[in-house]
Amino acid sequence: MPRIRLDFAYDGHDFHGWARQPGLRTVQEELERGLATVLRTADVSLTVAGRTDAGVHATGSVCHLDVDDEAWRAVPGRSDRAPAAALVSRLAGVLPPDLVVQRAAEVPDAFDARFSALRRHYRYLLCDRRETLDPRRRGMVVAWRRSLDVEAMAAAAQQLVGLNDFAAFCKPREGATTVRTLERFAWTRTEEGWVAGEVVADAFCHSMVRALVGAVVPVGEGRRPIEWPREVLEGRQRIGAVTVMPAHGLTLTQVDYPDDADLATRAEEARSMRGPLT
Repeated sequence: MPRIRLDFAYDGHDFHGWARQPGLRTVQEELERGLATVLRTADVSLTVAGRTDAGVHATGSVCHLDVDDEAWRAVPGRSDRAPAAALVSRLAGVLPPDLVVQRAAEVPDAFDARFSALRRHYRYLLCDRRETLDPRRRGMVVAWRRSLDVEAMAAAAQQLVGLNDFAAFCKPREGATTVRTLERFAWTRTEEGWVAGEVVADAFCHSMVRALVGAVVPVGEGRRPIEWPREVLEGRQRIGAVTVMPAHGLTLTQVDYPDDADLATRAEEARSMRGPLT
């Protein structure tokens, strides 16, 4: 059974997140339905790199599935296209306009969209200047009423980078670790005048990115000192003073993977539970 990698993007506005939920429209449900139509099978199961929340967008998400060899070879039909190219083309005809599969490729069996990933990249956008508000972009930029000091936010964010227990910024899940390596947390002002946050880590807990943003925004407003987010981190407990920011400002932009020779090793490492930090 060939293993197929799909690179895809979506506008999260009308989706209730990635994962299937009874009675709700989700990215996974729409994508699996489209694949079932093209592959002519009801047996489609996707593994995704990042399970985004309701309202979160993606421009660079990744998933994989295993396909019956006969069904895979039948995708091009009577055309002379390769199955991967034909799959992308045919999915464009059955998927809704807010979900696009950009690329498909056969990958080694060792590839796992979730566990083989080295890191995930997210971007968060805020607009704190009314003169730069663009109504056409309101679905992906959070309008903020107070002016933000980007340099202060960047300084506060830098103190959170590294291997840490991010329990203060995660919704707890029984048996799941909250230890993560935050590789980059940076803030800049874009050419449009918006405030952009880049958040990169090996993996993220539920709601972690939006909570991290919510911890540094009060610093940008001048309501909290630069050291405050680090103090919250060291407390290792969720507190009401940290706001989980609106979902529509967040976009999954990229997922990084190792070379094929290192896929299995990386997946084994990722499956190993991190112990608590002392």
